[in-house]
Amino acid sequence: MVLPTVFVLVCFLLLINNNGVDAFHEIHPHLQSVSAVSVNQLHRTGYHFQPPKHWINGPMYYNGVYHLFYQYNPKGAVWGNIVWAHSVSTDLINWKPLEPAIYPSKPFDKYGCWSGSATIIPGRGPVILYTGIIDEKNTQVQCYAEPEDASDPYLRKWVKPDAYNPVIVAQEGVNGSAFRDPTTAWLSKDGHWRILVGSRRKHRGMAYLYRSRDFIHWIKAKHPIHSSGKTGMWECPDFYPVSLQSIQGLDTSVIGDGVKHVLKNSLDLTRFEYYTVGRYFPNTDRYVPDNTSEDGWGGLRYDYGNFYASKSFFDPSKNRRILWGWANESDSEYDDKNKGWAGIQAIPRTIWLDKSGKQLVQWPIEELNTLREEEVKMTNQKFHKGDYVEVKGITSAQADVEVTFTFSSLDEAEPFDPSWMNAQDLCAMKGSERPGGLGPFGLLTLASENLHEFTPVFFRIFKAPNKYVVLMCSDARSSSLRQEDKMYKPSFGGFVDVDLSDKKLSLRSLIDHSVVQSFGAKGKTCILSRVYPTLAVQSQAHLFVFNNGTEPITVENLSAWSMKSSELY
Repeated sequence: MVLPTVFVLVCFLLLINNNGVDAFHEIHPHLQSVSAVSVNQLHRTGYHFQPPKHWINGPMYYNGVYHLFYQYNPKGAVWGNIVWAHSVSTDLINWKPLEPAIYPSKPFDKYGCWSGSATIIPGRGPVILYTGIIDEKNTQVQCYAEPEDASDPYLRKWVKPDAYNPVIVAQEGVNGSAFRDPTTAWLSKDGHWRILVGSRRKHRGMAYLYRSRDFIHWIKAKHPIHSSGKTGMWECPDFYPVSLQSIQGLDTSVIGDGVKHVLKNSLDLTRFEYYTVGRYFPNTDRYVPDNTSEDGWGGLRYDYGNFYASKSFFDPSKNRRILWGWANESDSEYDDKNKGWAGIQAIPRTIWLDKSGKQLVQWPIEELNTLREEEVKMTNQKFHKGDYVEVKGITSAQADVEVTFTFSSLDEAEPFDPSWMNAQDLCAMKGSERPGGLGPFGLLTLASENLHEFTPVFFRIFKAPNKYVVLMCSDARSSSLRQEDKMYKPSFGGFVDVDLSDKKLSLRSLIDHSVVQSFGAKGKTCILSRVYPTLAVQSQAHLFVFNNGTEPITVENLSAWSMKSSELY
């Protein structure tokens, strides 16, 4: 049964470390309401969404308009004073701001309006369920909001009926200070709406399932839909179907043959997101992950970099499921205060199930291509060990690059040590400058002319006993000459499950001043890095192709574009 479209808000829940609540953001009361006198533009992005100033931390589609709700501090550039800001768009690229949709105003959300999701209910229109904080102990309840006028295409005004709220309160046995982030609802054949709420019991993460016929009165299922030991608090859960036959997205309520389900959780203890692909059994309201990946910290991730608190939604206008996540800053709160802003949204991604059925594939939404301007190309250019060639003719600080690398042999691949289980650690150990056999090769983004600063995005290929192992890295360690203790400059990395029989690897990187968002092997592995160069800024940023492996690499095709800025405000 396919119902009118169901959509989701991106989950941007930022929690404090008081009274046993899991921490995600440090609290800086002395900075929460320090308004920006001026805004430093040096590292502001040109085509990633962010408000004009202060701190930000999802979307839905209704009557031809995309709505982006996001957690925002209107008074300062660090976490605090959070409201649900609201912007609208017709293309997911250019955005118009509206007044905040939800802000603390009732006893059930007096101490905070945290994250939630939106569902389109037939005959009623959109409804938002969100987490309200009722006291200084951070007791969390789930609350209900609806538009004051559902015929308003921009849905400017939202109300929170006193008669309904809160609609869900933690029962005995449920940790009320770890009980948040209701998902988009789905409607089952029994006529009940269902949602998930993230939680934990001691160190076991879990998602509770609730059922309702009217979206107001909710009953908790006897058991969580799924749980996993030693994973900690499950924030921002997301649960949705994917097709086994098509790359097209599915409405959230689709259940049946030819469908698998994805369960995603944002794990506060690691600050990363993990997902599994598996089967949902509606008769018992249980989800069972496939055994093709780990159900925990070593499992699959949407993104192996600065990417958190994501949610997806089904877009009926193009029959696709779109994923949108938050890319937090990697500098200090004092840097944020001084530059007058913090936080961006990653570029929205279309997601679908890989033909193997084992993992998801992600790709930037097609609307992003409308921002492409000047294009330069490189074809059939061979790179020997130590070769660096600049890609000229574009604005390298604000660009989109697609490249396909080929190699004639796999014989030079280095032996793979089975103890190398952590891709990020392996990227840090090997790096982009340490010569290998087959790799490292790739791009040097946001590079200074003399290469004192650069953010490399690259591959290395290893030979294991029965297969080849492909490592993809985005290494921020050389991204800036700044040496502040609180600047986070990791060497992010992920393994790429790809068939090398054609001896090709593809890479796409979206470069936007302080963010490098990369997609390896046509979207099988994704890494987003936040970086803050001091030399490679504006017109002083350069882009290079390089190879530091003994096996020659050929750039079969490279296309690079300067990118226009989107209209954000």
